[in-house]
Amino acid sequence: MTLTSTVEKKSTRDGFGEALLELGHKNPNVIALCADLTGSLKMDAFAKAFPERFIQAGIAEANMMGMAAGLTIGGKIPFTGTFANFSTGRVYDQIRQSIAYSNKNVKICASHAGLTLGEDGASHQILEDIGLMKMLPNMVVINPCDFNQTKAATLAIAEYEGPVYLRFGRPGWPNFSPSDEKFEIGKAVCMREGHDVSIFATGHMVWIALKAADELAKQGVSAEIIDIHTIKPLDEDAVIASIEKTGCAVTAEEHSVYGGLGDSIAQCLGRKHPAPVEIVAVMDHFGESGKPLELLSKFGLDTPDVVAAAIQSMSRK
Repeated sequence: MTLTSTVEKKSTRDGFGEALLELGHKNPNVIALCADLTGSLKMDAFAKAFPERFIQAGIAEANMMGMAAGLTIGGKIPFTGTFANFSTGRVYDQIRQSIAYSNKNVKICASHAGLTLGEDGASHQILEDIGLMKMLPNMVVINPCDFNQTKAATLAIAEYEGPVYLRFGRPGWPNFSPSDEKFEIGKAVCMREGHDVSIFATGHMVWIALKAADELAKQGVSAEIIDIHTIKPLDEDAVIASIEKTGCAVTAEEHSVYGGLGDSIAQCLGRKHPAPVEIVAVMDHFGESGKPLELLSKFGLDTPDVVAAAIQSMSRK
C-alpha cells in the first residue's frame, strides 16, 4: 500500500452508523440501544428509520446492558452504543455477569476510545478497555483501523453468535482500506510485506504504522505491517508467520501498555516463537485534554515513536 496526501478522512464512528442503518434494513432482529449519545454514536439514522427497534436508555448504562442481555433471549440482536469509557469501565459488572458469563449475543459498540477522543480529557479517554474486555471469557474484541473497516466489522459481527466488543473513535481519520474487503473476525490483514521488522498495529495506529514504514524505507529498512483488527481471538498463525520472516516485532496501539495488543503479541511469541518485542502504547498514564494528533505525539504514539521502536527491536535480534 502506497500512502498519499489525498486520502479521504472519515471517522470510524461514521462507519459504525452507516452499517447499523444497513443492518436495520437487512435484519429485523437487530435492535439498537443508546445511553443518551445517539448523535455522538451516529445512531440517529437508525433511530429515525426504525423507532420501534430503538431504545433510548438515557444515562443508565448498566440498565442498558441488562436490557440488551434480556433481548437476546427472544432472539434479538442488540447493539448497545455509548462512549468506550461508559461501555466498559462503568458497566463491567453487568457485562461480566449478564453478557459474558451467560454468553449472550450482545454487540457492545464503543465510540470515543483512546487519546484521540481529544479535548474531553482523561475522565473520558479510557485506555484500559481492551484489557478489561479481552480478559472476559467468550468476549470477542475488535478494533478496526478506519471507516471502511469499521463498517465491514459492524456488518460482520451481526452474523457472529456471541458477545462482541467493537471499539472505534471520534476524529476524522484517513480512510485507506479497500471498501470491498471482506471482514473476517480473527484474521489479521497484511497491509505491507517486509523482511526486517514486523509492526503489528490496531485501530488508528495502523495508519501511523504505515507512515512509519515509509520513514523506515528511507533508511533502508523493510517493515512488514500487520493490521490486527481482532485482538481476541488473536490470529497467532499470522503473527508467527511474520516473525519467522523478520525475527523481531513492534506493536502499536492507542491503549495502555498494560493489557492490550502488546501483551497479547508478547504472550504469543513467548509461548510459540520467542523474539524481541517493543511496545508502542501509553506508558501507565491517564490521558489529558488536547487535540488528537498532539496527544498522540505527547504520549509517544506518533510516527517517530514507531520508527524508533522498530530500530530498537531490530538491534535486539
